[in-house]
Amino acid sequence: MSSVFRSKTARITLSNLSPGPNSQHAQKRLGRGQGSGRGGTSGRGHKGQKARAGNGKPKAGFEGGQTPITKRFPKKGFVNPSYAPVNLDRIQYWIDQGRLQSSPENPITARELLLSGCIHNVHDGIKLLGDNAPYLKTPIHITPSRASQSAIKAVESIGGSVFCQYYNPLALRDCVKSREDRISAAPTRRTDILWYTNWHNRGYLSPEAIAKNPKVEERWKELSKQLLSFKDQTFDTKGIKKM
Repeated sequence: MSSVFRSKTARITLSNLSPGPNSQHAQKRLGRGQGSGRGGTSGRGHKGQKARAGNGKPKAGFEGGQTPITKRFPKKGFVNPSYAPVNLDRIQYWIDQGRLQSSPENPITARELLLSGCIHNVHDGIKLLGDNAPYLKTPIHITPSRASQSAIKAVESIGGSVFCQYYNPLALRDCVKSREDRISAAPTRRTDILWYTNWHNRGYLSPEAIAKNPKVEERWKELSKQLLSFKDQTFDTKGIKKM
């Protein structure tokens, strides 16, 4: 008895390939007489919006032209900004691969992180996090939108720098596109003003950041004075009657 066994099925080639069972169906033919079951109105019924040709389906929430319920009710509350997180160990890995580099005059911004593939979407800005901080060995200079205290401490402990800069949607788009022909927006919300004028957060409008940042703009110096002027203001309450 021969020790060679041959397969019962033929070898698969281009000449014997065929579609799988029940993988192909006959085309549904419409408007070909009442006997077919789909003649006359072709399964659409008589008249109406859904019987018209080429209109497609109305979008979700459409109520025939009247004001939809989503617009009739008042809106309350707010939505917190969604930042794109980036950790220090990931930045160090990108530096080791030669995909990121920084200097005090050319810090890492959202543009460099996005183009290098370190992040996939800038969302509402970049937030630097201190996860796996011991893996960071290279001094980095970075300008995110926000930074955690652990990340700031880890970066500055090895000679790097962090300056958090405010970006509205248009300014963030200009940063990613490397446009410099427009003046970037300044923070207007009270919480943003307090955050970006505080050196504890490494805000770029704080007096300490104005003095240390090599890329400081003249406009930032004036903004810092204006936004921090409320700390030196005094109010005369002698003529005010108590209720």
